[in-house]
Amino acid sequence: MSKVKSSNLGYPRIGEKREWKKALEQFWAGNVEKDVFIKQIEEIRLQHLQKQADKGIDLIPVGDFSLYDHVLDTAVMFGLVPSRFEYTEGPISIETYFDIARGTKEAFASTMTKWFNTNYHYIVPELGEREPVLVENRPLHFYKEAKEKLNIDGKPVILGPITFVKLSKGYKEDEFKALVEKFIPLYTTILRELQHEGAEWVQIDEPILSTTISKKDVALFKDVYETLHAAAPELKIILQTYFDSVDHYEEIVSLPVQGIGLDLIHDGGENLASLKKHGFPADKVLAAGVIDGRNIWRANLDEHLLTLNEIEEVVSKDRLIVQPSSSLLHVPVTVKSEEEINQVLKGALSFADEKLNEIALLTKGLKEGKESVQEDIKVSIEAIKVLNQSTFRNNKAVQEAIQQLHTYKAERQSTFKDRQIAQEEAFKLPLFPTTTIGSFPQTQEVRKQRLKWRKGELTNEAYENYIQAEIKKWIEIQEEIGLDVLVHGEFERTDMVEYFGEKLDGFQFTKFGWVQSYGSRCVKPPLIYGDVAYQQAMTVQETVYAQSLTEKPVKGMLTGPITILNWSFVRNDISRYGVANQIALALQKEVEALEKNGIRMIQVDEPAIREGLPLKEAKTEEYLKAAVYAFKLATSSVQDSTQIHTHMCYSEFEKIIDAIKALDADVISIETSRSHGELIHAFEENTYNQGIGLGVYDIHSPRVPKLEELTRNINRALQVLDPKLFWINPDCGLKTRGIPETVEALKVMVKSAEKTRETLLKETVR
Repeated sequence: MSKVKSSNLGYPRIGEKREWKKALEQFWAGNVEKDVFIKQIEEIRLQHLQKQADKGIDLIPVGDFSLYDHVLDTAVMFGLVPSRFEYTEGPISIETYFDIARGTKEAFASTMTKWFNTNYHYIVPELGEREPVLVENRPLHFYKEAKEKLNIDGKPVILGPITFVKLSKGYKEDEFKALVEKFIPLYTTILRELQHEGAEWVQIDEPILSTTISKKDVALFKDVYETLHAAAPELKIILQTYFDSVDHYEEIVSLPVQGIGLDLIHDGGENLASLKKHGFPADKVLAAGVIDGRNIWRANLDEHLLTLNEIEEVVSKDRLIVQPSSSLLHVPVTVKSEEEINQVLKGALSFADEKLNEIALLTKGLKEGKESVQEDIKVSIEAIKVLNQSTFRNNKAVQEAIQQLHTYKAERQSTFKDRQIAQEEAFKLPLFPTTTIGSFPQTQEVRKQRLKWRKGELTNEAYENYIQAEIKKWIEIQEEIGLDVLVHGEFERTDMVEYFGEKLDGFQFTKFGWVQSYGSRCVKPPLIYGDVAYQQAMTVQETVYAQSLTEKPVKGMLTGPITILNWSFVRNDISRYGVANQIALALQKEVEALEKNGIRMIQVDEPAIREGLPLKEAKTEEYLKAAVYAFKLATSSVQDSTQIHTHMCYSEFEKIIDAIKALDADVISIETSRSHGELIHAFEENTYNQGIGLGVYDIHSPRVPKLEELTRNINRALQVLDPKLFWINPDCGLKTRGIPETVEALKVMVKSAEKTRETLLKETVR
């Protein structure tokens, strides 16, 4: 009988009903004693391991579970605690661990950023302050726990040294190799101790291999893994990659490890092509990622078995492991809890637990032959077929519009210079116009009223009246502060994607489809399962009401097509760019409805454009071209005098400046976590000649900025930006801030704009 094995790379931490999140937050709030909390977390962790064993998974990951983040886990394992947290030596306490992640009154939290091109965030390790030392062999601890308490011979999961250092900060580029070498003795100790304890397999994650790496990096991988293999020669190392294909395929599969893990879903077919062209070493195991670890659609088992059969022509069954393309951290836990979803859609879904079932079935099919899982194959094919043939995915109007896109020129009627003249005449704004990004504080009372309305405890009329009262209050506040361009505040919106998804055809929302975003924060991405179609106005009522209360312009606020795409689970039967264009056509109708109803400033936010960049540099141009087209498709049909704004969140502006120019927005506002000084350098290197607002203060802090600080930030920007095109605004929305701090900060911002105008006027008179 074939020795083909099944494996998993990682399991969602949060629990079916977010038990993990609740335990964390109860502990943070001081409602649970430390020993009770540790016991609760252990029970959740062991339940997850047992579930995977019950589903027949052969290689069960241990050490993938975390109290907050697996990258932070790796950092504290090596004693890498920033000095501001007053750690000295020895194992890091839970309290210090959480302080690094969340901050304290005395010390700010470590930086958080996106994990490759996913919507998961990791804590960025800070190197350089102290020498790394192994303070705790974390993988060994979890390996022993699984063996002793569940009799599971687990597969320890470790973040590899090269990826770990690449994802860290606090060093110069020419220090990289020397830094990696500092960690190698620590990794060798971990592996030796695992080998001594009897571990057979260990998974070392090096997802950096799925990005564009250099020959120098490849050489470093060879040196590092020769050392690691020599340290524990009896331990079977699987070098695991995911999220894209592997460059330098022949060199990577020849590294001195016992197994190579490849993503065969998100690789664009390149890993499989390389496998067929170059073969695979006879002394290694291939861990084939054939089940999608990042999306929520049921697998066509017949197609996946065919893929595995193709692989068998190169790799024998006894050297084959069947697994997901990545950790299942990125999908919800189980479909079984979704009792309210349409059965046609539900039948085509596969969350983490269902994906484990699919892996077990594919493994059985390889071991015992296709006939052993024939009934399961039929069920999977039929479920997918029923959804594909449903009216959800066959909206003739949408499909005809998409087919006619080649006849549509997604361009504004006139150049920016001509539009600028029309808009100056229409709005008559002062120099350095002040505005905000869109949202105002969503108080506990706002959330309470919205929840009552959703539960049916508040009538539509009563809820509308409440929202209008909030809008009226904040229009008055904005006028009193002295802002030049106002917003309605977005009090009716829970989330910038969910709000629009609930009003468009083709979207479904789950009840328990939570995934971890960062720490205990979980999100429920919408499922884009059908053709996206516009039904009725989504934002007109609130925006028009706000505009009726003031003579100043009020911006309409929409979320852009690429952000909606990147923050959703997207159907996989057509291209992602095709889905983006469907969303753009729907938003185009909303833009036109706003304009028709007298709203002549419309902001279409695209905070997720940069974070959706492909991992491979070669794929960047195609992505940015598609993103620009979708944005322009949504926004280009308006008149010259209608001003299109957009807002973006990223720090490395210069990397995509050509695409941002190509958006042809009349005004962009940019959130940045880097200093204005660094941004100014970007503008010295790259000219931007349209309206722009660099966030003059950070909304993520509750502190009220000082006048001198904001004036300094504005003056820095004006060193390289045209004063006639410069807007003044916070760097992001104010939804999470308190009311007093918001009002006071905006007053300072307006005062700084007035001061800058006066200074510039005096200089002009001279």
